[in-house]
Amino acid sequence: MAHPTDDELLKDSPFTLLVGERLRRIRQQKRMSLSEVEASSDSEFKASVLGAYERGERAISVPRLERLARFYGVSVEQLLPRDTNNVDSSTTMSTGKLRIDVAKLSTMPGPQFEMLERFLRMIQVQRQDFNGKVITVRAHDTRAIAVMLDVAVDAVGEKLGELGLVFIPPAAT
Repeated sequence: MAHPTDDELLKDSPFTLLVGERLRRIRQQKRMSLSEVEASSDSEFKASVLGAYERGERAISVPRLERLARFYGVSVEQLLPRDTNNVDSSTTMSTGKLRIDVAKLSTMPGPQFEMLERFLRMIQVQRQDFNGKVITVRAHDTRAIAVMLDVAVDAVGEKLGELGLVFIPPAAT
């Protein structure tokens, strides 16, 4: 029986998501793209891995967090979230862990779906995430999606589910 890795155990942790948001904020304050961090760090911090940390898809180790703090010229404390008292399971949805099947979306006819696809492709370009099949949207992105789908913000996930656009990973065998 295979034991889950630390990354697998921690990736959906609300705290990991908050750390990721904080890492992104600091990088953006430094006015650096993910690829600029990779280039400036002589590839110590790969853009794809740093992006996974920022999205909360991968947990960062303490030694690596310390090296990243040094790279950014900040203290480790500045890379950690400020208020963790309100962390609970509802944080997952409020931080926007909603995966949309962009490949399926591209097959749907109609102006609202074309607009939604363009919006999601723009996010992919900003993130330099060219996988193209699935995108994880964040809470602030769901507001725009709500307008496009003409639903309340808290109904976006449900509406995307009804349309069959929520990506559900295949079960591990």
